[in-house]
Amino acid sequence: MSDDRAELSGWTSELPADVASQVRGLLARADESDGVAAVSEQAVLSLDAPGTARQLLAMREDAVAGYANLVAAHGDHPAMAEVVVDPRHRGRGIGAALVAAALAEGGRGARVWAHGNLPSARAVAGRLGLSVARELWQMRRPLANSELPELVVPSGLTLRTYAGPGDDAELLRVNNAAFDWHPEQGGWSEADITVRRESSWFDPKGLFIAVDTARPERILGFHWTKVHDASDAPENAAEQAEPPVGEVYVVGIDPAAQGRGLGRLLTLAGLHHLRDRGLGEVLLYTEADNTAAVHTYTRLGFGTAHVDAAYAAR
Repeated sequence: MSDDRAELSGWTSELPADVASQVRGLLARADESDGVAAVSEQAVLSLDAPGTARQLLAMREDAVAGYANLVAAHGDHPAMAEVVVDPRHRGRGIGAALVAAALAEGGRGARVWAHGNLPSARAVAGRLGLSVARELWQMRRPLANSELPELVVPSGLTLRTYAGPGDDAELLRVNNAAFDWHPEQGGWSEADITVRRESSWFDPKGLFIAVDTARPERILGFHWTKVHDASDAPENAAEQAEPPVGEVYVVGIDPAAQGRGLGRLLTLAGLHHLRDRGLGEVLLYTEADNTAAVHTYTRLGFGTAHVDAAYAAR
């Protein structure tokens, strides 16, 4: 094999521990070089918790030079891929080879994420004849020295925080009902909640739950906050270079409870919590075409910081 070539491995659902460690190192280098996370949290978790994702490696000189993660199509949702190339091995066509392989494996309508939609990603998309099929916005707003609307809980509602695993079944029900349209967030299992609850960043005081006072056993909506800091896993290396930042991680509202202002109420509760923790900034991710969510977040002072794009064949 010549110095400029890379060999693609076969697709697998589980990587050996030493290879997964190499991939994490690759992700950390890419994060630092690009200034954005190379792949999603879901892809990172699949390195340690094999599930529905399949993985492909580009090997060069016995080292992992590139990595692809593919979640198969399910229901109405197309297959979704994520691809990253080690900065030390870029410019050799490895990214294009991995993207082409992932789209072919994913089948009709498959898409590949370009986090940050960087020039290199746009170049690969152009070379392969791909176009943007979906946009995910990262929105941010300051918290330090910034006013927030007063948090007022309407009569008939109770706002509390996570009480333990006994809440998980209801959280799962609301999440999957609220996001049945969403390729990544929808269709969670108990394992998806458990792995996040057991993560080092999890704070039960940062998971807000709204219930009807008359039916406290049934969750109407929730806001799961997150804090990115130096205790995060290596995949967040790019974020560790800046002060800790809060995240509106997930806001889920039971469709049967829509129209009661719960999205704004729960988002605001989380923002107050994050500010009280001394954080200077907060971020969130939302679909660009989710007009209602974008409207709510814009009115709460969020502005678009960068865009992730999902590409598909034209």
